[in-house]
Amino acid sequence: QVHLVESGGGSVQSGGSLRLSCEVSGYADCMGWFRQAPGKEREGIASLCRGDEMEYANIFVGRFTISRDSAKNTLYLQMLRLKPEDTAMYYCAAQPALIRTWLRPRRDSYTYWGKGTQVTVSS
Repeated sequence: QVHLVESGGGSVQSGGSLRLSCEVSGYADCMGWFRQAPGKEREGIASLCRGDEMEYANIFVGRFTISRDSAKNTLYLQMLRLKPEDTAMYYCAAQPALIRTWLRPRRDSYTYWGKGTQVTVSS
């Protein structure tokens, strides 16, 4: 069993930054960040798996960075140069077993999910 709690969301102006946190209890070989805007599908942002393997969806490369602090059992998502189209609910996800690389962006590859944290970017 893995329990996830996200925090760090909020309202920022276009161009601003936020760092999301996900407190993790339990073991996971792979973790990921996803987001879902109203009326849209949940999309994968980045994953971090055993061995510090990181994967990013192309549209986020250069603006979003995934990282973790193992001592604090916390996963992070640093978001820079935020845009109004980044407005969404952001979710942390975890999977106890290692996920094959090409499956890591898929929401159905993850069993455990947090409740999400809202990010709102105004123009």
